[in-house]
Amino acid sequence: MQDDPKQREINRRKQFSFRLNIFFFILFAVFSVLIVRLAVLQFVEGPQLSAAGSKKSEKHDPIAPIRGNIYDVNGNPIAYSSSTQSLYYNIQPTIRGGRSSTDQAVEMAEKLAKVFETYGDEKNMMTKEDIIRQMDLEYRRNYISTPRRIKTGLTNEELAYIMENQSEFVGVNIHEESVRHYSEDTVAVQLVGYLKKFSGARNSYEFYAEKMEETNPIYKYLEQEEVGFDGIEYMYQDVLRGTNGLKSYPVNSAGAITGEITITNPEKGADLYLTIDKDLQLHTENSIMAHLEKIQNSPFPYERAPYAKTGFAVAMEVETGKIVAMASMPDYDSNIWAGGSISSEDYDNFLHVLNNGTIRTVYGPYSDEERPGHPSSIVNLGSTIKPLTVLIGLNEELFTTSTYYNDTGRFTYGKAGHEAYIRNAGNKSLGKIDGALAIAKSSNPFMAAMIGDRLYKRGSVNGKSSLEIWDSYMKQFGLGVSTESGLAYESAGVIDYFSEAERGSPQSALVYASFGQQGKYTTLQLAQYTAMLANRGKRLKPQFVNEIRSSTGELLESFEPVVLNEVDIPDEYWKEIETGMSQVKGQGFEGFGHSYNSKTGTSEQDVKGRVAENAVFIAYAPADKPKLAVAVVVPDGGFGGWGAAPIGRQIFDAYDAVFGLRDKPNDALYEKLFGKSRTGTNDSTTSSTTETEGADSDVEQDNEDNVQAE
Repeated sequence: MQDDPKQREINRRKQFSFRLNIFFFILFAVFSVLIVRLAVLQFVEGPQLSAAGSKKSEKHDPIAPIRGNIYDVNGNPIAYSSSTQSLYYNIQPTIRGGRSSTDQAVEMAEKLAKVFETYGDEKNMMTKEDIIRQMDLEYRRNYISTPRRIKTGLTNEELAYIMENQSEFVGVNIHEESVRHYSEDTVAVQLVGYLKKFSGARNSYEFYAEKMEETNPIYKYLEQEEVGFDGIEYMYQDVLRGTNGLKSYPVNSAGAITGEITITNPEKGADLYLTIDKDLQLHTENSIMAHLEKIQNSPFPYERAPYAKTGFAVAMEVETGKIVAMASMPDYDSNIWAGGSISSEDYDNFLHVLNNGTIRTVYGPYSDEERPGHPSSIVNLGSTIKPLTVLIGLNEELFTTSTYYNDTGRFTYGKAGHEAYIRNAGNKSLGKIDGALAIAKSSNPFMAAMIGDRLYKRGSVNGKSSLEIWDSYMKQFGLGVSTESGLAYESAGVIDYFSEAERGSPQSALVYASFGQQGKYTTLQLAQYTAMLANRGKRLKPQFVNEIRSSTGELLESFEPVVLNEVDIPDEYWKEIETGMSQVKGQGFEGFGHSYNSKTGTSEQDVKGRVAENAVFIAYAPADKPKLAVAVVVPDGGFGGWGAAPIGRQIFDAYDAVFGLRDKPNDALYEKLFGKSRTGTNDSTTSSTTETEGADSDVEQDNEDNVQAE
């Protein structure tokens, strides 16, 4: 049976109609979904998407903050920042077939020199040669892409001329920025520190490397921003820096600005008020330099020290831990770091004085060939350890305050045929002496026989060896551990007695350690130790900052004494060492109007075939109510009583004048030392620097340690 054509046509039309209906249904469903989705976008998600779109199209450029200032305790500026207009030059690429980068830079230097001469300030004038030097065309300080800061503090006339003729100054840009200035008096420069560009500092400190992760534009560090790199500038970087300002503006997809620019001003960093007093600090620095010159050329054999080139001193308040003076001499002008970098010439010239020798290893101004022949700033303590040695002997019950030792001038120890001998200076025999006289007369045999050797022979106690017991006392008194000052690169000192025990024997290690020949320590450690002797056993954290204030003067934080640890030693033992220290006399203390306890030391050190003698001195005053502890170290300075003690006297006098060793400052002494009244009026008849007392042949030379092994 054949298909009916009409029926086939009817069936085909029915199928087409069904498919068409399905198509329209699907199309209707799709449009319905789209309409619903559009409604959701407009009425539900629209506001959120609009806000996100606005945020994405707005750009924020950080504006570096103005750094907080650093003042002395009385508000005298030591480091301060100012907002100024600075001129930068970008080295231009060589023009193909034309002028080189150098030719273009030299031509620009000529143009700028004429502008500075015509419109500039005479006090801030720059020659063509000065400008070329700042351009750093040999890339000694900067990469080729780094903008060179040519001049800061542009006058309004200089600024106006360059801006009006911008087309003539290709590669020249002017920026408003914060510029760091340091006191021209060079006050405690190594303690205060200096700034470097963030782009260079971030590879030197993990602290700055972490700042690279910051995404908030308010806190983000800028590549060319100057940041603290040493001393207080680094230690209080977060406090001094402040927070960024912001330049905000809308941009389109091509990055072009499409609306109004808004400025949020940066927040200035907080200001630091140090514990350092400017007058006291400068007097300490000047006294060190004057005394170095004196002992280098002195005709007196006990005083003459021709190799002495450096001196270090720290003055610490006994009850507060405040550091009122810290001098590492010679020093330098921190303004050579202007712009966050230093020329290779300046770096070579000042390399030996850039670091703080009171907390770390510093050598004098010696060539590379000379340096191994001279000691560094970290030296053995010599006889200044003897008060602690006697305390250890008494506290460990190795002898009593009524025990006497017959000092024949020599102590012998070791096996028969291999004896070693410890002698007094000049082989002097001191006769019957107790602990106090052993300190006063600086007896090496007493320390070796009564403490070092007896401690060794007694053996272990409660599982601790004799050497571990000695080490425990050293660390409790801050020797061989950090002072916890917070300063970067602070050394914990160099402990030699453990290595001596391995090379020689525990006996020799303790014998030599007993009179100060087995541990090298910093001047700050020595000052902390001296303050601990003065306050009878409290080890205080060194404090450098007295207050932190906002830029408007609001007090944000003040500092209280921090006791790191205490030792419990009977009063009678303290009295024993105080009696001994009260009898020690050093040069320069003639006519001193206060009681004081002190100890001189001459530490010996083998350096390239010779024995260097380092002058060391510690003291505190007044003896009955200690207020100030002083430590002085002069490498290659000879006898401590001659090479270091006179500097200590000058520091005590300056403190007495500024703060007062008793109830109030000594106004008459202030005028004598500083040539001005306390209100700042100059007195032309008085020198601002007091000469160190001359050598007095009538003053008895203390017995210093002079080790002789046979």
